[in-house]
Amino acid sequence: MSTTFRLAAGALAAAVGVTALAACGSGDGGSSSAGGKTVTVVTHDSFNVTPAVLEEFEKSSGYQVKVLKSGDAGAALNQEVLTKGSPRGDVFFGVDNTLLSRALDNGLFTPYEAKGLGQVEAAAQLDKDEHRVTPVDTGDICVNYDKKYFADKKLAPPKSFDDLAEPAYKDLLVVENAATSSPGLGFLLGSVARYGDDGWQDYWKKLKANGVKVVDGWEQAYNQEFSGSAGGKKAKADRPLVVSYASSPPVEVLYSKPQPAQAPTGVATGTCFRQTEFAGLLKGAKNEAGGKAFLDFLISKRFQEDMPLQMFVNPVLKGAKLPELFTTFGEMAVDPKTVPAADIAKNREGWVKTWTSITVK
Repeated sequence: MSTTFRLAAGALAAAVGVTALAACGSGDGGSSSAGGKTVTVVTHDSFNVTPAVLEEFEKSSGYQVKVLKSGDAGAALNQEVLTKGSPRGDVFFGVDNTLLSRALDNGLFTPYEAKGLGQVEAAAQLDKDEHRVTPVDTGDICVNYDKKYFADKKLAPPKSFDDLAEPAYKDLLVVENAATSSPGLGFLLGSVARYGDDGWQDYWKKLKANGVKVVDGWEQAYNQEFSGSAGGKKAKADRPLVVSYASSPPVEVLYSKPQPAQAPTGVATGTCFRQTEFAGLLKGAKNEAGGKAFLDFLISKRFQEDMPLQMFVNPVLKGAKLPELFTTFGEMAVDPKTVPAADIAKNREGWVKTWTSITVK
């Protein structure tokens, strides 16, 4: 998922970005069009939903949905902060636990307890007392590896954070910039959780000395620098290790023709950080009722079971079934790291500034 918290399925398929949803309403983006029957959803570029599933919501609710994609999740959130009080839409989808405090501190959302929230996993409900945001999905940010590279080199792929700093993996890893990318920030937070406030800086100094490459965002890292991706193969990429998601291998299978019996990429399951993604009713929304209905829809079983193969994330609704592609080719993180939301809020800017001074400057 982005900064997207998520994987862009279309970007993996063709290395050219996700397929945009067609806007179902008319007008210039205001949610007052169509007599107040349009719900405008502001989101990141990786948002996707099966058209038939979206149409079901529209028919049952009476609202048309207009999707306003606004770059990666960090860029989209920045725009809402700049326009707070006069939002560009009714619902914001895509703020994750790495950036949640920024959204909440800026007062972007009107509290709303979505219908069905009682069936959502408790661990995902990070704002359960005030309901300013509704949890929608989770995903694990992890290092992925190119199976063919390691097989050809007769080298065991890394399994843990520690392994990545070993000389055997020198000049093999590409990561996203923690200041501009959600996966990059998540991986930084994973290292903070692993080594603590006293040790993570030394860890990144070791990675720097071991030849880690830093690029702006996920699409560049995965589709242009990572040798294991479909895009990376076309670009003749030379980095067999990349920060991506635990759900990346099923995507590579889905978009390969013919589909392989095994995923061409694997996951270093000891390098993962758990990410949770939220949606909220924007304060000042023109169509509050429609926005609330859309939030209900996001945690409905219909949307939750459609979501994995559209955005390659995990549902938060109890009992929602994962598609066979996920269970067959996906990998489970081993004890994914987390950082308390209060610690992220307090230290995020300082951590990113220090990280930048170590790895970029």
